[in-house]
Amino acid sequence: MSARVTLVDVGYGNINSIETALRRLGAEVVRSGDPQGVAMAERLLLPGVGAAGYAMERIDTLGLAPALKAYRRPALGICLGMHLLFERSEEGDVQSLGLIPGVIRRLASAPGLTVPHMGWSRLEVLSEEAGINDGDYVYFAHSYAAEDGPATIARALHGTTIPAIVRSANWTGAQFHPERSGAAGARFLKAWLDA
Repeated sequence: MSARVTLVDVGYGNINSIETALRRLGAEVVRSGDPQGVAMAERLLLPGVGAAGYAMERIDTLGLAPALKAYRRPALGICLGMHLLFERSEEGDVQSLGLIPGVIRRLASAPGLTVPHMGWSRLEVLSEEAGINDGDYVYFAHSYAAEDGPATIARALHGTTIPAIVRSANWTGAQFHPERSGAAGARFLKAWLDA
């Protein structure tokens, strides 16, 4: 039996490309923007790409925050979806879901260091449970990042250490875009679907 994934659809993000990547791996995918659909999901995915303020505004308007905070089955946030798992984002000074301690901060620019961080970066893997190998390259596209902390299970470098994958309880977060990261991204998504 294939995994059934509910994509949280609040009107932003890379939801179409994520859906395509999941279907390629044999997952059954549905979309939901209502609290009951989120609460009843077998697996839940909070997509990325967008602005934290707008995303939290949509989550609050649709009444999804309590359902997301109470969710206890396997769940994944990608890029902005990962940012929303933390307590706060400097992007618009937004209070987020608070599922993982920490603040999302703007990446610092420097000579030879571009912001946004866009492109392929090598991973340092701290835990092999995520289906990613140490040294894999994955695709990033972001201007904000989490602080490195106890939830970090894989890192990348872009002037500073960036948590590339975080895990806390049932929630996993990916700063990179697995749907755009070739074989490594597919392995990551497959490991999450099989967990």
